[in-house]
Amino acid sequence: MAAASAVFRRFGDLLTRRLTPSTNLGLNLRPMSGFAQEEASKAAPEEAPGHSYESLRVTAAQKHILHVQLNRPEKRNAMNKAFWREMVVCFNKIAEDADCRVVVISGAGNMFTSGIDLTDMASELLQPPSDDTARISWFLHSLLTRYQETFSVIEKCPKPVIAAIHGGCIGAGVDLITACDIRYGTRDSFYQVKEVDIGLAADVGTLQRLPKVIGNQSLVNELAYTARKMMADEALESGLVSRLFPDKESMLDAAFTLAAEISSKSPVAVQGTKINLIYSRDHSVTESLNYMKSWNMSMLQTKDIMKSVQAAIEKKDLKTITFSKL
Repeated sequence: MAAASAVFRRFGDLLTRRLTPSTNLGLNLRPMSGFAQEEASKAAPEEAPGHSYESLRVTAAQKHILHVQLNRPEKRNAMNKAFWREMVVCFNKIAEDADCRVVVISGAGNMFTSGIDLTDMASELLQPPSDDTARISWFLHSLLTRYQETFSVIEKCPKPVIAAIHGGCIGAGVDLITACDIRYGTRDSFYQVKEVDIGLAADVGTLQRLPKVIGNQSLVNELAYTARKMMADEALESGLVSRLFPDKESMLDAAFTLAAEISSKSPVAVQGTKINLIYSRDHSVTESLNYMKSWNMSMLQTKDIMKSVQAAIEKKDLKTITFSKL
């Protein structure tokens, strides 16, 4: 038993070194000073009611807009056990929040995310509670189901989610952003499907969603087989992100401006559009048109249509129209 524990520790240390950003990315991993953290805290808006988390910070950025931040800047927003659990809780609440119409998700500190926090997760991944192959398999199946839901919950949320990415977006970060509806990046951003470098195939969304996001299977294969960095210009050219910005501040300004524009539209129309876009991605044109008929046979009865049409006739900005909560 002691020998097995020693082997596990050595293996965990090796994997940690393989994933540590200071080794692979040339980043400075010194934590923020106490003064810097205090100043950042002073400037931060208040936490949204009902959203208190260890790994996330959720704030009401503007009317109808929530800002979800990956909030472990001292760990380069590495995804620990709390993160995988809290994302599901957070986005399930957002899905039911009638006042929220759009979400912006970003990373606190110097980068979007360095991916999985192996030092925190290794024991769960590498020490299953059994020595029986069948039982280990069932345990891992359950574990992976929970991990996949961490990002699928973003896609299932009917409110559009805008990812604002700066610095590195590594490993599970790519799984996260490909589950979002719109992606903005900074010119210093880069994207890395990192999993093959630690001996596994990406298993929580990248291999399933990235090909549909960028529509280039050859490029997806190259990125997934090599773990090379995709720099910002290539991400824009391939369609992974739709816009690039010189810095994080200008990117967030643009993301919130976009969110405000979307939130001014009928929530019946916007959320119905998201649901049908995702359905159409995974079904044939005929199946999707049939689904659309079933959807709109009820949604066409909304009063939002009359309000929107009247605003257009009167040449009013939709921002001046009040749509009921959904």
